[in-house]
Amino acid sequence: MAISGTDAYGTGAALDGLPPLVRRAVAAARAHGFPYSCRPEQGLLLRALAGGARGRVGETGTGFGVGLAWLASGAGPGVRLVGVERDPERARVAAGLFADRPEVEVVTGDWRRIEEWGPYDLLVLDGGGQGKAPGDPAADVERLLAPGGTVVVDDFTPAAGWPPRHEGAPDLARLHWLEHPALHATELRPAPDLSTVVGTRLLV
Repeated sequence: MAISGTDAYGTGAALDGLPPLVRRAVAAARAHGFPYSCRPEQGLLLRALAGGARGRVGETGTGFGVGLAWLASGAGPGVRLVGVERDPERARVAAGLFADRPEVEVVTGDWRRIEEWGPYDLLVLDGGGQGKAPGDPAADVERLLAPGGTVVVDDFTPAAGWPPRHEGAPDLARLHWLEHPALHATELRPAPDLSTVVGTRLLV
């Protein structure tokens, strides 16, 4: 999610090129005054990564379903998608958006509910499990990812040096993912002001 992610989609003709599911999710987020949707640049990355999934895709922090809509728009036949959203109203609305997509399920609860459907070929940690906030432990990717599976952790500020820093100190959350012994991870920049860590679970 991004602080002004919903606004980044613009209006009118700017919406015409979006996948239909994404347009519906953006409209729902706007109708409910929710600004924190994933940005279009991040959505394009999610759609591309979902195209490589074979089994299950999971997402924490589904909100009104914008990120999940990007994932569903890229996923191939036979892929099951699960989104977890802690706010009951947001989860209800998001579930309604995917009512005609039986392969997509939105559940209400703490992000840890994502564990019920693992392991995943692709796991997007957008609302819990990132390890960024006090009291929010990092998800256990050795348990949640299938071998060769991919984890995505977004909304970092691009770093100019090493180690990456946040608010004047080493960015421990980002370092956790970049240096995780079970992952081959790198940092991508979907936009000049947006950084995302993508890591693939090692096969051994």
